[in-house]
Amino acid sequence: MIPSSFDYVAPTTLDEAVSALSAAGEDAKIIAGGQSLMPVLRLRLAAPSTLVDLGRIEQLRGVREDGDTLVIGAMTTHHDVATDRLVGDHAALLAETALTVADPQIRHRGTLGGALAHADPAGDLGAAVVALGATLTVIGTGGQRTIAADEFFTDFFTTALTPDEIVVEIRVPKHTGWAAHYEKFHRVSQSWSMVAVAATLQVEGGVIRQAGVALTNMATVPLRARAVEEALIGQAADANVVRAAAEHAAEGTSPMSDQNADAEYRTHLAKVLTRRAVLTAAGV
Repeated sequence: MIPSSFDYVAPTTLDEAVSALSAAGEDAKIIAGGQSLMPVLRLRLAAPSTLVDLGRIEQLRGVREDGDTLVIGAMTTHHDVATDRLVGDHAALLAETALTVADPQIRHRGTLGGALAHADPAGDLGAAVVALGATLTVIGTGGQRTIAADEFFTDFFTTALTPDEIVVEIRVPKHTGWAAHYEKFHRVSQSWSMVAVAATLQVEGGVIRQAGVALTNMATVPLRARAVEEALIGQAADANVVRAAAEHAAEGTSPMSDQNADAEYRTHLAKVLTRRAVLTAAGV
């Protein structure tokens, strides 16, 4: 199908982008990599009055260090997140998760900020940034503000962004030396996750000192599996400990039933995948 007609703006600075978005009103859409937006436009499930293209704003790309924090530009592609040395060294969970997104073509075009702003509950990267305790820097006509990842996602395809705000960067506390694994279950290769688990652990002397575990597609937003984390922290990195902790994975969740799986099956998957993710990360 062919999209409805719309105006197109391609600013080269953030100030221009914010002004264009504000001038266009609530019917405007931002396009980053376009890998989620373009199919929606073609099916006419969205009919924006204006598209604001962020592709020419170079300051939104790249990875840098800021003390104990990694700063990742919102327009950094999934491929670059997955292969960047700094991300691999200091946020291994995010690198591993990005590598599971769709296929190579999508990973070379899709962007981290775009995927997070799209807020698909089956999207993989939301759980990773939640587990890592990341924050998102956004800018709009009211200025700049910071939103914690676990407060950024508010509902199905909905975020805390106001209509005139743009995601600028994702700030990730360094998890240097932490083990990590992203375990996902999907019906066919390269499809959306039915359920997935992002797990990162700091293990010292055979003991789990800190843990971050988050769930994909177990609610309308990515969820931190707090009960699992609490059951792991301070315990030996032991298979029996992990299995017991994984039984708490579905606590506080509200999985949906759809054509792919019902809520009961997703609850089962959350426990199984949490066990696998943490066992793999812990190396036991």
